Amino acid sequence: MTLTVDQLSESGLLARIFPRLNAGSSTLLGPGDDCAIIAAPDGRTVISIDTQVQDKDFRLIWPNGYATTGFDVGWKAAAQNLSDINAMGAYGTAMVVSLTLPGTTPVCWVEALADGLSAAIVALGAQECSVAGGDLSGGSELVVTVAVTGSLQGREPVLRSGAQPGDQLAVCGNLGVAAAGWALQESLLAPEKYSPSLQEAADLFNRPRPPLEAGPAAANAGATSMMDISDGLLRDSGRLAAASGTRLDLDGVVLQKYAQKLTECAQALAADPLKWVLTGGEDHGLLSTFPPSAALPAGFIRIGSVLSEDANQPAVTLGGRNFRSAVDGAVGWDHFAV
Repeated sequence: MTLTVDQLSESGLLARIFPRLNAGSSTLLGPGDDCAIIAAPDGRTVISIDTQVQDKDFRLIWPNGYATTGFDVGWKAAAQNLSDINAMGAYGTAMVVSLTLPGTTPVCWVEALADGLSAAIVALGAQECSVAGGDLSGGSELVVTVAVTGSLQGREPVLRSGAQPGDQLAVCGNLGVAAAGWALQESLLAPEKYSPSLQEAADLFNRPRPPLEAGPAAANAGATSMMDISDGLLRDSGRLAAASGTRLDLDGVVLQKYAQKLTECAQALAADPLKWVLTGGEDHGLLSTFPPSAALPAGFIRIGSVLSEDANQPAVTLGGRNFRSAVDGAVGWDHFAV
């Protein structure tokens, strides 16, 4: 018989979780007291928070039959938070986790979530980051909230607002792959029929791999602005342009190369891969700008240019033209879209 959360006390469940959590070197005092204590030798702390809600951010059972594991949710919770820290040019130092759990949630699912958190921290190269504590509560649906702190290690933070006309626009990481994975799981194509290419897209949707060394490297290379691509290239490009008071023009030829990598997924679902590249979220790569003469750090690819703001032009264009015809009016993920 499967042991469920409502068959344990809070302390009993915590006793199963704590041994599974990563203990990084930045945590001076971990779980057990009212607060954790995290070292901040830089004298500044960057902090971010993200929430995953059942049936809004993930499904326990997808239309194609895939069952989301606790490991998947824990991995993604770590990855998306560490990606935000990365986008400031910082390294993650600690996480605190809040779980809302229906009483019928299997204890093994919660244990797997803790394993996923710790595994992602190690696999993505954030070993100095620890899971320093958190909170448990009961509710009608699963909700996982993670707050993460980070250290700039003496660097200045790279903000969204620093792009200048003439700068290069570049990305590091995947574009459209997670969107293809999401579309696969929303389809009726059974996972056992996936080719290796389709399986890779599904895996990267469930367990993103943000390039965590790229943020500090971009900061050291003189990046003028930077942000995590979580809600789609077009939507996030618009945010960066607005913050900087500039326009961005995307190179359609380069973006088609990203789309070509998704051809097999697109054929399987009769979809347009360029739309995934332009509007798909949750790849958690980096969108950055660099001075015109700067050498791009390893892993970054130029995908466009920064232009002067023009009230008569859209904030983001594709090859000098309005992008909406390329994506049927869609611009990216919106948590409150109907």
